[in-house]
Amino acid sequence: MKPEPDSKKITESLLKEVEKYTHEGEHGSFILDPVFGLIRNRVHAEVAKTYFRLGYKEKGIQLLQYALSAQGQDGAWDEIHPNYRQKSALVTSFIGDALVTAYPYFPQDIPLENAKKFVLQNEKKPGYFLKSLTYTADHLNVDASCGAFLAEYGNLFSDKNAIEAAKRAARHVCWFQKNGYFPYTTDTGNYPCTYNVPCIHYQGVTLYYLSKIQEIIDEPWLQKSLESGTAWLASVQNKDGTFDWSKSGLMFSYYLTGAYAFAYAVFSIRSKQDEKYRDNAQKCLAVIQNNISSFALRWESASWMSFFIPRFITLKSSLLGEYPLSHRVFRYGYGSYRQIARRRYSEDPLNDIPFQRLTKLLHLSPSVIEASKNFPDLFMTSEILDCLSYSDYRRI
Repeated sequence: MKPEPDSKKITESLLKEVEKYTHEGEHGSFILDPVFGLIRNRVHAEVAKTYFRLGYKEKGIQLLQYALSAQGQDGAWDEIHPNYRQKSALVTSFIGDALVTAYPYFPQDIPLENAKKFVLQNEKKPGYFLKSLTYTADHLNVDASCGAFLAEYGNLFSDKNAIEAAKRAARHVCWFQKNGYFPYTTDTGNYPCTYNVPCIHYQGVTLYYLSKIQEIIDEPWLQKSLESGTAWLASVQNKDGTFDWSKSGLMFSYYLTGAYAFAYAVFSIRSKQDEKYRDNAQKCLAVIQNNISSFALRWESASWMSFFIPRFITLKSSLLGEYPLSHRVFRYGYGSYRQIARRRYSEDPLNDIPFQRLTKLLHLSPSVIEASKNFPDLFMTSEILDCLSYSDYRRI
């Protein structure tokens, strides 16, 4: 009989792997992605928060010193991706969140104030925060993330304007909730269509950041939304802890392992009020543990023996939402690609000519696929570290 997974042991194990790719720079420590060769601001934020929660303050300070050197004069941090680099209110909120977490040991008033100003400048409508110039649609997870930072900033500095902005963000997100789930986007923006579909991964993300807002802004309507959203997330979890991805219609977040970390955090938080969610959280943890190979894998892995059943899962996913036939075919192709990619493993997933040709044939966007094979992913690992450490250390 396998021992129960231990979230704190998983956290410590993943941090040891991260340290292998941590280097000393002129302005502090930075983490170099071994697959893409990138230094990502978001990764620094999430690993730094983990260090502070575990008591490794100096390591957290070193990462944030490097992050501060990358802040723009307008207060922004860039979203750094394998295929683009853009100023981002979303990533600025993540770094801001890390600076709030570090504040008792590493107070940075001016960078935090500038970050707050940049995020508020990107509130284009009440509660709607622009992710970046590349992605202009109203993403509800972005609104919740920006709102969480503003709530934490407002709480730290007694800033009523920041608190009110956080409340607007939460109201806006909750307004679009349908039968428990939050759609990915509420409008088209510069996407070819509106992604008005449920998404298991971003359901967890949105709930996670709404929960942070609720800790500071205790509103009955927000509590009700969190209860409904958590119940929906539990309803799409199988008995073995995996998710039923046929209920998830956003193909580029299909089978991401980070989904289980956000769900673990959400279930852990909700279990304070309802004990039944402890089992859901523990099952998520088991899936995370089964998908760690040095770093966490990019996608939930599977064997080739199980390939035929997922074809029907992907068909059901592709039928979610209201789209023309041509787009449904595209969605099915995208989902089928992911079903193949998550079953193939490589520590060097980018050098794959046959799959590059396949993605071109299927007209799949390289800005979101990133790799042709499943691989140990620093980005997923940093998300998992943030979620596990927030649940297990900050809330003790």
